[in-house]
Amino acid sequence: MIWQFATRYFRARKSTTAINIIAWVSMSAIAVGTAALITVLSVFNGFTGLVKSLYSSFYPDLRVVPVTGKTFMLTPEQLKQIATVPGVAHISATVEEKAVVINGENKKQTIAVIKGVDNNFTQVAKVQDKMVTGEYALRDSSGPLAVMGLGVEMGLGVNVERSRVPLSIYMPRRDEAAFSAVMPDQSVVSGTVFPAGSFAIQQEFDSKYVLVDIKFLRNLLDMQPGELTAVEIALQKGAREGSVQSALEDLLGEGIKVQTRVQQHATIYNVMQVEKWVTYVFLSFILVIAAFNMIGSLSMLVIEKQKDITILKAMGARSATIRRIFLAEGLLIAGAGSIIGFTLAIIICLVQQHFGLIKLGGGTFLIDAFPVEMHWNDFVLVAITILVIGTLASWYPAHRAARQTISLKAT
Repeated sequence: MIWQFATRYFRARKSTTAINIIAWVSMSAIAVGTAALITVLSVFNGFTGLVKSLYSSFYPDLRVVPVTGKTFMLTPEQLKQIATVPGVAHISATVEEKAVVINGENKKQTIAVIKGVDNNFTQVAKVQDKMVTGEYALRDSSGPLAVMGLGVEMGLGVNVERSRVPLSIYMPRRDEAAFSAVMPDQSVVSGTVFPAGSFAIQQEFDSKYVLVDIKFLRNLLDMQPGELTAVEIALQKGAREGSVQSALEDLLGEGIKVQTRVQQHATIYNVMQVEKWVTYVFLSFILVIAAFNMIGSLSMLVIEKQKDITILKAMGARSATIRRIFLAEGLLIAGAGSIIGFTLAIIICLVQQHFGLIKLGGGTFLIDAFPVEMHWNDFVLVAITILVIGTLASWYPAHRAARQTISLKAT
């Protein structure tokens, strides 16, 4: 009965045109606010997905690193155990160290992170798919090769396609006792590689990394057998990241931590989430403003339906029943507005996904148009928000209607 009365009041034409206008304005405001919220949250999802896709080309699904220090020890048996954990598809052992890289031809130099990788690295990361010059190769008949980021290549003035010049790598010795202020040349180790190609993923990677063969880097640093900086892991399709992470932590024990891709770059992901939530809060004020229109619309409706309220109470309806009728009326207005808003948002997002109508300015981005990804949890969040705001906005008019006294006059 409650929803029957509410639906009738919602659909029926009011005696005063202003009530209809205010009701439609409040419904339209909710629709606009809902569409804006879903669209903006979907754009944030799109940018988050874009960042994840960029990082997935270089960083693994999971990364095993030491809790303290730069390196840790793993035996071949332990590496085999990691590979057999359910959900693990591929593993790659890596070693990283900062170094000064000097072009042997023009003497240009830059500081880079030298990353030694094994043959399985291409199964964990997809750097080979991002090559822009040369080829992905870490060793040939002439010796060790280097695959560098495009920014490093430009900083060194290297042109792989025109000439093949040696690159000298200088890095500090790992033995602290070897550092000498009198003979600084004995405090560093050096090696020579030839550039094989360059990759372009994102500026953070392109201007930082040089990939070399892990055996070359281990020999250069005089590392012990089994000593690693990290073990990078690619998961099987459909594998649960959290379950594999827990299994690896149990297997490797204390002193080792297993990081997900989000944990490897917690700062940037946290910043993006904070921006998303702040935007959600500010855009929610549109719905709050719409709530004031709802209060006005329902208050005028209560005045118009005084006779109906009096009759219902005279027939035995309780105050709680009257309150629920007008609460339901408010929820119908909010619900209708949210449905319209969801529909608009879906249309806008689908059009943007397929046609990219709204472009990114500047022309220096990896993509031309704003990326959009719709997530069902955003729809649930916005629906709950509308439900709460609609209930709060309807409470005062509904409470006022419930308190109305019976006034029957003889005719």
